[in-house]
Amino acid sequence: MATKGSKGAGKSLVRAHLAIHEPPVGDSTSPGGIMETFSFDFNPAQLSLSRRAQWKATPAQIERTGARPEFMGVEAMQMGLEVFLDSSDEPTGNTVLKKVESLLECCEVTLKSIGTKQPSPPWVVFQWGSFSTARFTAYISSVDVSYTVFGTTGVPIRATCRLQLHEIPSKTRGQNPTSGALTAQRVHRVVAGDSLQSLAWREYGTAAAWRSIAQANGIDDPRHLPSGTELIMPSAEEVGG
Repeated sequence: MATKGSKGAGKSLVRAHLAIHEPPVGDSTSPGGIMETFSFDFNPAQLSLSRRAQWKATPAQIERTGARPEFMGVEAMQMGLEVFLDSSDEPTGNTVLKKVESLLECCEVTLKSIGTKQPSPPWVVFQWGSFSTARFTAYISSVDVSYTVFGTTGVPIRATCRLQLHEIPSKTRGQNPTSGALTAQRVHRVVAGDSLQSLAWREYGTAAAWRSIAQANGIDDPRHLPSGTELIMPSAEEVGG
């Protein structure tokens, strides 16, 4: 059963969230600046992951047991998940409606990408703690919404959204030499005393990597870093590249 983070034992749970980014400019395979972080009130009850390898086998007349198959490549990973939204404690609010609109807009072209003459919907990164298998850059191919409860003004106050994510392939991901885990992006919430240089030193071992953090988050003024800001921390492979 899903547990809301603002009540009871839910406070101790690691919350899932979806970072919504501008698409990159040029041929980059790294997401652009962050547009919004969609925090889940309820963690998903189920995730479905799929990946397929393509093989080709051509029948041969002289082979009695069949021809040897030829490996053609690996398809991108896909993930399906449900997002449960509930604001029944605020029956006159429009929190659910706004969150659904944010998800639906992930299938629409961003204004910034139109300006760069590379029209594209946002890119997203789903994260849930240390669940690295489900963490990859993707686009949302479909959003299906079911409104189930409505407030006194007719505005939805409960909804279930079904998302389908498709991985956007990048370079072969490296291995973290200390943990063996796949390198991946993560989110850091800024606290008092943080700077891009200190975060870069702590994360990558070099303060010079602050530019990569700034670029990934669309930061123009690195001196202005308000507490509570959520920053996408690029993978070590992306910084090294």
